[in-house]
Amino acid sequence: MLLPTNPSGNNKTEVKTGVTTVLPTPMSETEKPAKQGRKLLRYAGWALFLAVGLFLLSQVPVRHSATIYDLLAQNITSEFFLYMLGGFIAQMVDGALGMAYGLTSTTFLLSVGISPAAASASVHASEVFTSGASGLMHLKLKNVNRKLFTSLLIPGVIGAGLGAYILSELESYNHIMKPLVAGYTLVLGVLIIIKAFKPNRKKLKEKLIPPLAVFGGFMDSVGGGGWGPIVSSTLIAGGHPPRFTIGSVNLAEFFIALASSLTFFTMIGIHHWQIIAGLILGGVIAAPIAANLSKNLPVKGLMILVGVLVILVSIRILFLAVGV
Repeated sequence: MLLPTNPSGNNKTEVKTGVTTVLPTPMSETEKPAKQGRKLLRYAGWALFLAVGLFLLSQVPVRHSATIYDLLAQNITSEFFLYMLGGFIAQMVDGALGMAYGLTSTTFLLSVGISPAAASASVHASEVFTSGASGLMHLKLKNVNRKLFTSLLIPGVIGAGLGAYILSELESYNHIMKPLVAGYTLVLGVLIIIKAFKPNRKKLKEKLIPPLAVFGGFMDSVGGGGWGPIVSSTLIAGGHPPRFTIGSVNLAEFFIALASSLTFFTMIGIHHWQIIAGLILGGVIAAPIAANLSKNLPVKGLMILVGVLVILVSIRILFLAVGV
């Protein structure tokens, strides 16, 4: 008769200990500030996104006699949906692989007859919105390494603002910068593919990340693109995980694009709002799809895709530079 009582007593103590371990009230309390911090960061991102949108909208020249219907009927044409397609394709490439939004969208616009100057100005403006949407999706999907993002942010903004200012003042040097960037990224593309089959044993030193961000932001503004190919390629080739590298670089790209765009607006102004709006809408639609694609692709396959893309982009820029 004594045997059943002992197991029952043990069962009670096991249930009690199980209950106390399953209900970690202190941990749930500590998780609340972290969740609140993420919410605040998300709200701050959308607020900044909205502020930039209102600023750009305020720059649109509108005739007093025109109604909203007149403006929509005038601007939403078949060409508008073509620009949306270009923005969608460019953001799919950039959001999934962390680079080449500028190149992809500019190439698309040139192929449908848009002049180089109009294409470049439109891409810089639309990139503020598309990179913002892409960065928020990567943040939501936890593709962002906060330490890496912080190391890229301020130096990249400084480089982008400086590059945009210099390009506005000395635009004739653009033909020299682009081949230099293309040669650099071509080497990086080959190196990334090699690393995909032979994993890197050394990470890029953290003290080299801020100078890399300054250089990437500067060349992105001066060369019309390059933040992704320069920064993402170097970090991935240096052993950083592609998923978190792409997410962090994409989130930082919003602030890089914002810095360069505001500088360009101040120095030379901006036009071609139909193209900008089409690129923005297409890019925003593609952002969540591309962010999920980046999260789910295998590391080796993603590195090979990035390497091939960088090589093709670099070869094209070199051919254009020599007039082929």
